[in-house]
Amino acid sequence: MPTPISGPAGASGAPAAAADADLLAVPVLGDADADTLADLPGLDAATAGALEAARASGAFRGKRRETFETALTGEGWRAPRLLLVGAPPGPDGPAACLREAAAVAGRAARARRVARFAFVCRGAGEPEELAQAVGEGAVAGGFADLRYKSEPEADGAAAACDVVWPEGSRGGAAEAVARGVTIGEAANLARELANQPSNLLPPAEFAERSAAAVTEVGVAAEVLDETAIRGLGMGLLLGVGQGSAAPPRLLVMRHEPPGAPAEPVLGLVGKGVTFDTGGISIKPAAGMEWMKSDMAGGAAVVGAMRAIGALGGARRVLGIVPMAENMPGGRAIRPGDVLTGASGTTVEVLNTDAEGRLILGDALWYARELGATHLVDVATLTGACVIALGGAASGLFARPAAWSGVLQAAAARAGERVWPLPLYEEYREQLRSELADLKNVGGREGGACTAAAFLEAFAAELPWAHLDVAGTAWLEKPREDAAAGATGVMVRTLTELAVGGRTW
Repeated sequence: MPTPISGPAGASGAPAAAADADLLAVPVLGDADADTLADLPGLDAATAGALEAARASGAFRGKRRETFETALTGEGWRAPRLLLVGAPPGPDGPAACLREAAAVAGRAARARRVARFAFVCRGAGEPEELAQAVGEGAVAGGFADLRYKSEPEADGAAAACDVVWPEGSRGGAAEAVARGVTIGEAANLARELANQPSNLLPPAEFAERSAAAVTEVGVAAEVLDETAIRGLGMGLLLGVGQGSAAPPRLLVMRHEPPGAPAEPVLGLVGKGVTFDTGGISIKPAAGMEWMKSDMAGGAAVVGAMRAIGALGGARRVLGIVPMAENMPGGRAIRPGDVLTGASGTTVEVLNTDAEGRLILGDALWYARELGATHLVDVATLTGACVIALGGAASGLFARPAAWSGVLQAAAARAGERVWPLPLYEEYREQLRSELADLKNVGGREGGACTAAAFLEAFAAELPWAHLDVAGTAWLEKPREDAAAGATGVMVRTLTELAVGGRTW
């Protein structure tokens, strides 16, 4: 298990003024003139009028992710400095606003070399939901991947965080913050895995590290090597991996809590391509270095399984990650080849850069074989989804409609945007092959939709959802709330789906 990169967070019973921290972070829940911070009486006086002056001058307007810092010198306030964070109401709800503001504060605390900061949990909403979101955000904001820096200390360290309330402790707050920390750390694990250079994370290493991470929290893990994969007849996974000197692996994780009902069994499947050159259909050189994160979907499933095990979810959950490296070696598959999946489905490969759907096809079949009753796959699958949605939302393809609704609701509670996209019969028609059962690409039109239609063929009649995270799994540049690199997207949604307590 990698060393945690983010600092700890916890709940304090003290009111905000009594918070024993180096920095007090306060979210401003609207326009700076509208949110007067009346629930924190004396705060402006404690700054010698700096807050009122900042409002009057426009130095702080309360915009999203905006910050304003000043000294706290007034009597009765223990923290020496104050950080205001803009957190205006947004379409994703109050918990999402606080989650993001806590991440901004965590990142600012790290940049300022702060050892401990306190974050004031305030605003409308269910208190425990807000507290969990703050725990998630504080941990996420403290993340920085410094493993390959010769002097990592030069970039500071993650600050510890106390979550406090204007009036003092709230019932159930400590447990809610602890849940948020667990989920935030699991998302950071996914980020760390997806950031890992591919020369240091071939399929075998990815599998072993992931297995170690989940077994620590009681999740059973099994790593299948290429011989076992061949024995299962997984010609799609073997085909993608055969061009690489690093053989494929299949990671199978099982969360089976005592007394859990036989059904439902949630099957989580994540794409684990540790590097994607495109194979013989090779990608352009520009930006190819990002292809080390083509296993971000698999990393999300690993992170979610760790969180599910740590939180003690009551449902049975399977996590399956097919892992391969897509390389243009002398043994690599070629355009025009036909592969046979473990399900017996034959696939005409027209483009070797459409490899993720191939390995997911075999993994979805295996999840069904192991007893999954509901399926969700996560993958950095198509550039077409990036064109459609950019980095603002992940694409969601699901059926039946009820299962799509369950996924949308879980994502909304988790604060991760998804946008439903169609699965029309026309997309299935684009995949019809004259030579085999399916083609692995359906042309340029509707690329994200035809990719989803391909995966649907391997889900049989089970409720199934596909999350295309190609646009949301990676940040090219840092933001006020997040370091550049992997985002850990969908760890929160998958965890909420498994342990959130809602029936489906």
